[in-house]
Amino acid sequence: MNLLEKIVFKLTGQRQEKQPPNLLTDTQNVIKSVQAEIDGDLITYWGAANSSIAGNDGIVFGELLRNRKPAEKLYLMIKSNGGSGESSLRILNLLRQHYSYIVALVPSNCASAATMLALGANEIWMGPLSYLTAVDTSITHDLSPVDKDDDLVSVSQNELDRVLKLWNGESKKKDANAYKSLYEHIHPLVFGAVDRASSLSIKLTSEILSYHMKNTAEIDKISHQLNSEYPSHGYPITPREALKLGLPVKDLPEVLNSRLMELNHLYSQMAQRCYTDYSEYKYHNNQIYTVIERLGLQTYYQTDKDFTWRKEDKSWVSGNDDSGWKKNDQEGNIRNFYIR
Repeated sequence: MNLLEKIVFKLTGQRQEKQPPNLLTDTQNVIKSVQAEIDGDLITYWGAANSSIAGNDGIVFGELLRNRKPAEKLYLMIKSNGGSGESSLRILNLLRQHYSYIVALVPSNCASAATMLALGANEIWMGPLSYLTAVDTSITHDLSPVDKDDDLVSVSQNELDRVLKLWNGESKKKDANAYKSLYEHIHPLVFGAVDRASSLSIKLTSEILSYHMKNTAEIDKISHQLNSEYPSHGYPITPREALKLGLPVKDLPEVLNSRLMELNHLYSQMAQRCYTDYSEYKYHNNQIYTVIERLGLQTYYQTDKDFTWRKEDKSWVSGNDDSGWKKNDQEGNIRNFYIR
């Protein structure tokens, strides 16, 4: 505890809740400097390591664009480990209502569903630390197999295909039925659900690419490569490999890359873990997970709730939940932005 926390604890017996730092002035200054280097609008879309692209993110983008006239070009900074591919399509569709040309700025990780979002841009500018990833989908089904801790295991189409390939290649019995043996470990409905999810992923990728690509054969090739050609979902697709795939990749200018990495550093400070421990069985979490910002307005999603350890089933139970989106304007006024 710092000195102030110690004084509050001594006077009230309660710990002062830790709050994430308000760095609006710093982030706006960097955005202003980036805005001076480009010929369009800038929006930043930043996610912490434990955040994900979600449905409500599109509504927040709509708030940032509300009452703004359609413009020609948008520069969209993307930093995220992924999330919902359907949400990426919704966000892209919204942005295309306001901008005819989109440039994705990728200074760092842009994985999974974030890669899908970047695919919707006319150009993808990547820096030295940038990478995209495969977009194949893995799912955790109610009938999935369980691990040693009795937790459900995620299953992907790529994994199932590889098991079947190995089985067919190494099985000595020509009439052996691979599915009969696999069904003893993986429920048939899981096979169906994974195949459906894989088809959805290919459909989403193709639809997103079609916003700026007209060659259906090229769209189909890229979609299938990103969904099935990589041995790992997190395989880093560097700028060099992205070019080989046929993606419209360009080098991120050094000045822009430096400023975007500075933004990444500031957002990382905002998203630091703000846990307040009341006891070994109770704590409060005030962490920021996602930041979406433009010149003049910053929005972010913040978890704001208690967690209590329930001994009966050995799990953390949340309460006093006031989590949600917040708006931070130019004057530094923070207000709740309710989405239901």
